[in-house]
Amino acid sequence: MLRIKRVPTVVSNYQKEEGGEATRPVGGCGRNCLKSCCIQEAKLPLYAFKRLQKAKGKDLALQECGEPPVAFLDSLILGEWEERMQRGLFRYDVTACETKVIPGEYGFIAQLNEGRHLKKRPTEFRVDKVLQPFDQNKFNFTKVGQEELLFQFESSDDGEVQFFPNAPIDVDNSPSLVAINVSPIEYGHVLLIPRIFECLPQRIDHESFLLALHMAAEAGNPYFRLGYNSLGAFATINHLHFQAYYLAAPFPIEKAPTKKIAKSNAGVKISELLKYPVRGLVFEGGDTLEDLANIVSDACICLQNNNIPYNVLIADCGKQVFLLPQCYAEKQALGEVDAELLDTQVNPAVWEISGHMVLKRKKDYEEASEANAWRLLAEVSLSEARFEEVNALIFEAIASFELEVKAETSEEEVNAAKSKARPAKAMVAGTQECLVLQ
Repeated sequence: MLRIKRVPTVVSNYQKEEGGEATRPVGGCGRNCLKSCCIQEAKLPLYAFKRLQKAKGKDLALQECGEPPVAFLDSLILGEWEERMQRGLFRYDVTACETKVIPGEYGFIAQLNEGRHLKKRPTEFRVDKVLQPFDQNKFNFTKVGQEELLFQFESSDDGEVQFFPNAPIDVDNSPSLVAINVSPIEYGHVLLIPRIFECLPQRIDHESFLLALHMAAEAGNPYFRLGYNSLGAFATINHLHFQAYYLAAPFPIEKAPTKKIAKSNAGVKISELLKYPVRGLVFEGGDTLEDLANIVSDACICLQNNNIPYNVLIADCGKQVFLLPQCYAEKQALGEVDAELLDTQVNPAVWEISGHMVLKRKKDYEEASEANAWRLLAEVSLSEARFEEVNALIFEAIASFELEVKAETSEEEVNAAKSKARPAKAMVAGTQECLVLQ
């Protein structure tokens, strides 16, 4: 059994250390939580999204991810998040963090976030089991305060987008909720918690992943991405959730070249990352949003069932998904990671792997370089041989999608892909410029 002592990130003001007291106790039954003692008569805004169908052979959700007009969900997230910021619910002001783009080919982003570094008693986490049962005695999202919730996010009953500013929380139907992360990495950092009262452990299923894609598509903002960390890949709360935030710049992983290796009968293109420190797969397109969700979900379920830790990045308004198996925590537990890297206390989860590096020490921030970022992420990646083994498992799991496998990519095609990598975009006016760590 492999265990690792890790300080879990505080995502709620009501999060406890195991065996300790709540960080911010309140009166009454305890904490204005989501349990039966507090949830009666509670109300919260409800955003009901439209489950999109094909329109002229194309799912509307898979149209181009554009700039203005601002989508309603986009403005709802930011408006509610900023209101919680004004109320002082965050543990620090993330917009005041020092941030810079590291010189180099990929433009890795470094942030100095000393407020996220907690001097708490470490908790032991198993890193050798991706699937672990939900434990109601440990912190979970039913214990957050209701003031940390932003809105409910559900599919519409009548097929049209609807918004109800003061809707009852239907506990029996276990709604999906969006909450703030009180230790934000970036502006607008939120948590998407699917079917919260079912108390699902941290494992992806088809329904929850489709929900995450819908959120990305509904936001309609190319700078809004969602991320997922499995257990063993730096998720520290075993209650199903995705994270999301705004970063008005391309992630380095989005600029990396790829080579196409297959395409499904539903139009989902599968590619392999090239010339990037972490090996991974990229899934794009599809005739419908559900087509993309189904094939990626099956790949994730395959990794879970084979006990392979992984991270997921959802980008481009839900049209592009990066699947990234990793082994850093296992190496760390086995004592195979260089002490110099361990001293940085950087936990390479989805945001770090994507190139958004949150650093806890000023020394590391001042000395940040592309070479240092590359060195850390290279330790995260599976070896080439192991990655090929994992790919074989994934392709066996998704074989029912009738894949058309592409012939080996030539060096000329690789170079062409590199030249077409997405150029860096300027920061968007009015968007805060702070940035990462899990």
